Amino acid sequence: MTTPSAAASPGAEQPAELDMDRLSLLLFGHAAFQYLNAACELELLDLLLERGELTAEEIRAELGLAERAADILLLGCTALGLTRKEEGRYRAATLIASLAEDGGWDKLKDTVAFEQHIVYPGQADFVASLRENTNVGLRRIPGDGPDLYHRLSRHPHLETVFYRYMRSWSELANEHLVAALDLGGATRLLDCGGGDAVNALALAEANPHLHVTVLEIPSSAPVTEKRITEAGLGDRVLVEPCDMFADPFPGGMDCVLFAHQLVIWTPEENTALLRKAYDALTPGGRVVIFNSMSNDEGDGPVVAALDSVYFASLPAEGGMIYPWRLHEKCLREAGFSSVERIEVPGWTPHGIIVAAKQDT
Repeated sequence: MTTPSAAASPGAEQPAELDMDRLSLLLFGHAAFQYLNAACELELLDLLLERGELTAEEIRAELGLAERAADILLLGCTALGLTRKEEGRYRAATLIASLAEDGGWDKLKDTVAFEQHIVYPGQADFVASLRENTNVGLRRIPGDGPDLYHRLSRHPHLETVFYRYMRSWSELANEHLVAALDLGGATRLLDCGGGDAVNALALAEANPHLHVTVLEIPSSAPVTEKRITEAGLGDRVLVEPCDMFADPFPGGMDCVLFAHQLVIWTPEENTALLRKAYDALTPGGRVVIFNSMSNDEGDGPVVAALDSVYFASLPAEGGMIYPWRLHEKCLREAGFSSVERIEVPGWTPHGIIVAAKQDT
């Protein structure tokens, strides 16, 4: 999905100097997001997308809101540009309508729900997480698991929100992964920490000869298995419960995929995982890193910087949206060569790195 305000490519010029309007949005950014979340949860924007232009009175009646509550909602949404008011009638912003036309609006709503219900509580500990260089915000998710992923199964609502988001976030860019990754000569692919198999299924559908093994923690493996069954690809895609750090990887693989995994852990942990991938690959096999990337210069893009608050505060002890160069350093330390960067277009800062195991 692309938008009229697609993010600039890595290495682009820095944003203009800070002004008071931008500073105000930073100061009250938490409130701005709450308007976006309210517009999604109360289905204001869906109503306008379905019905077209409506008056405030019609909106109040449809949403079941009191006059004051509707006035607050419409004030914020219109001031922020989510809605437009013309001759006393409100409509959804042109960008929202455009996103709805190409299927991106539902994916964006999944992202909003993830930010509201999972990220927002934990990022209250962002400063403490920076000071202590660990994920202090995990304390906001009850449980005794060592990271967010081991705790989600105790919270069915959060688990649902999380996997919907991960599926949508992947789908915003994985069409480029499918197009860019030539798997014509591969028969066995290992998807490490593959979540609900969103990327594994996309690659299997595009490559009918391919067999995929998804490694996922035991508490989440049933979610993965259910999705594979629903897709009707159980003959070529299977899930193997696994602790990636403690358990060995199955060998004889032509390709090993880390999708949205190496933003979670420290560089040292990433190198260790990449070494295990190296050992799992046949000579000439390839490893693929697919996730958001920050610029090598450390100045953006903005979405990568904002997303790093989550990785610093909540999921595990280390992680951020790393620059391309750091992933490449980890790959070299793990023994890989022939490293290739593939930039992904669109407003999300996704990127792909492909590296090869030397063919001996």
